[in-house]
Amino acid sequence: MKVNFGKVAKDYAKWRNDLPGELIESLKIRGINFANVPVADLGSGTGVLSRALFKERAKVVGVEPSKELIEEAHNIDRQENSRIKYVNQYSENTTLESDTFDFVTVLRAWHWFDREAALNEIKRIIKENGTLIVMDSGFVSKSNVIKETLQIIKRHMPDGKLTSAGSKANVQQFINGFPVEWFKEWQEHQFDLTDTYKFYYDVTFKNEEWCGRVGSLSWLSSFSEDKRVQILDEIHSHLVKEFGNIQHTIQHVCNVVILKRKKPYAG
Repeated sequence: MKVNFGKVAKDYAKWRNDLPGELIESLKIRGINFANVPVADLGSGTGVLSRALFKERAKVVGVEPSKELIEEAHNIDRQENSRIKYVNQYSENTTLESDTFDFVTVLRAWHWFDREAALNEIKRIIKENGTLIVMDSGFVSKSNVIKETLQIIKRHMPDGKLTSAGSKANVQQFINGFPVEWFKEWQEHQFDLTDTYKFYYDVTFKNEEWCGRVGSLSWLSSFSEDKRVQILDEIHSHLVKEFGNIQHTIQHVCNVVILKRKKPYAG
């Protein structure tokens, strides 16, 4: 399933341009060093991870199918003085050079990929013994703010349901937030699991900020702009009525998998 996040590109850039500070540090303490090495950041969106990698002195290339998201990435890069190359391609066909990258990273995007095709492409572009890092994050708090927000969105969905995004839909069993079958697929494609972990972090939102974040979710990208605005206005009015103009602290979780490309069998 392909989702057109270009329809919500400006909201995505404004309200989802965040990365938990603990993420890069958590990779460093596990021996991951991005300095001066080529990194392909797949599904790079508005460049939030690509910029973090650039600040670590990585030679990073972002791969993103949405021209609108790349445009927003360039706008933010200019503001932050980041010099990052983006390739307007799907992760299943990056057009990048073979056997080039020490690291391939994926943040909040693996569930949108054609995983078989993406893994074959990653094996093509990654160096022997290279590292694939798949990361995901999102809100997990069971607060009334989230419950009531999701109830409002659900009422507007054609089938009255909110299914998990992409290939996470209908998954029954997870390991650290990742579907169990993904681990089998990684193994079958000669990527050995070296670590998987998660950490929790809090993000605070004013009502407007929370609505901005919600507006960039994949569920709302399927609606027309007028309908999306209507839903967000309804959420905002409800929050003001029920909670007033306060800041909401929303717990999030970040899940990480580190995988090492197996060396070819020489027997």
